Amino acid sequence: MPGLPSEQVFLQQTIFEFERLKKLSESAIAQVTDEQLFLVPAADANSMAVIMRHLSGNMISRWTDFLTSDGEKPWRNRDAEFEEQTMSREELMTLWEKGWTVFLDTLRSLKTDDIQKTVTIRGEVLLVMQAILRQLGHYSYHVGQLIFVARMHCGENWKSLSIPRGKSSDHSQGNYLGKK
Repeated sequence: MPGLPSEQVFLQQTIFEFERLKKLSESAIAQVTDEQLFLVPAADANSMAVIMRHLSGNMISRWTDFLTSDGEKPWRNRDAEFEEQTMSREELMTLWEKGWTVFLDTLRSLKTDDIQKTVTIRGEVLLVMQAILRQLGHYSYHVGQLIFVARMHCGENWKSLSIPRGKSSDHSQGNYLGKK
């Protein structure tokens, strides 16, 4: 992006990547039943609902008053995020959307000169850029888990979120994921 300060490019590109992760997650979530959202796929594993609640809790805690308070808020109960809870898909999606809204609104509100400021997360001082990159890794990890679990639940009914196996040549010709 010629002519833009590198901090502005960084913010624009990270927002794009986080929005892409949200869309990928929601495409996977849409493919599973309500029951499958809460199904624990294996011993000592997390259901999709638990992963979603954890991401939301992290986003709300880290990104509320991002520049002015520790990212681990005293009111957050992280351990409870990993407990199975009874709720509807609608309640879960409302919580999911709340986390993403807090996070993306805060990210969009950052100014280029905020990138070199410091924030504190669990008492550790980080540059804003470091905190954003840490969250990109953390959220990507959990989005990958969501997609993997959804794919396990769907089995042969899974609709690929990227280039399906054996379709790489179609992709290079622009004929993929229903596009022609």
